[in-house]
Amino acid sequence: MIPLPRRLLAEFLGTALLVAVVVGSGIMAQTLSPQDVGLQLLENALATVFGLGVLIVVLGPVSGAHFNPVVSLAEWWQTRGTGTGLAARELAAYTIAQTGGAIGGAVLANAMFDRAPISWAATERAAGHLWLGEVVATAGLVLVIFCLVRSGRGALAPVAVACYIGAAYWFTSSTSFANPAVTVGRAFSDSFAGIAPASVPAFVAAQLAGGVIGLLLVAGLFGRAPAGREQEAVMPHPAPRP
Repeated sequence: MIPLPRRLLAEFLGTALLVAVVVGSGIMAQTLSPQDVGLQLLENALATVFGLGVLIVVLGPVSGAHFNPVVSLAEWWQTRGTGTGLAARELAAYTIAQTGGAIGGAVLANAMFDRAPISWAATERAAGHLWLGEVVATAGLVLVIFCLVRSGRGALAPVAVACYIGAAYWFTSSTSFANPAVTVGRAFSDSFAGIAPASVPAFVAAQLAGGVIGLLLVAGLFGRAPAGREQEAVMPHPAPRP
């Protein structure tokens, strides 16, 4: 197993770069297409798809490329008591690293576009249909990841996960945050991708509910994981070679 400090660095860096991609491309989209919200969303979605896919490929072998506390929590739940996957203390450390990375990524994106490093988002996202969108987006993400894991096709995660997030940008009312850490980070930038701090708790609650539903769907499709079988997500991270 890769040492925990290296895995935490990968989770911090990966989540930071993911949020920098999301927020930075949102700011760029506003600049390039100020009068066309649909085009802004397309530009933001495409950058996120490409960036997420690359980050999973590059950092997956180190930490599993979770970049998302819901994914880490789901892995811990799937592997609890088996001696594989994340231990409880590692789950806590992953969550802290991911959230810190998300905030750092938003600050970095703001700075790159000559904005105040911290500019609290003013976009209110507080409505039942948006929360439902987050439940659907997160349940689908967990379903995609763990169906790949259970079927032994984790190597397809970079393409499958990135494509799912790209699609969910368009078919969910919330534009698919699907990630508590990223949601917190996006509150630090008053831009196209921002979310007002007051809207964050409900989004996170919806994401956690979606994670539970996603795991229930995986269990319904594949049954309980065989005892002792590794269920690492997103990508298996083997022990380093001597």
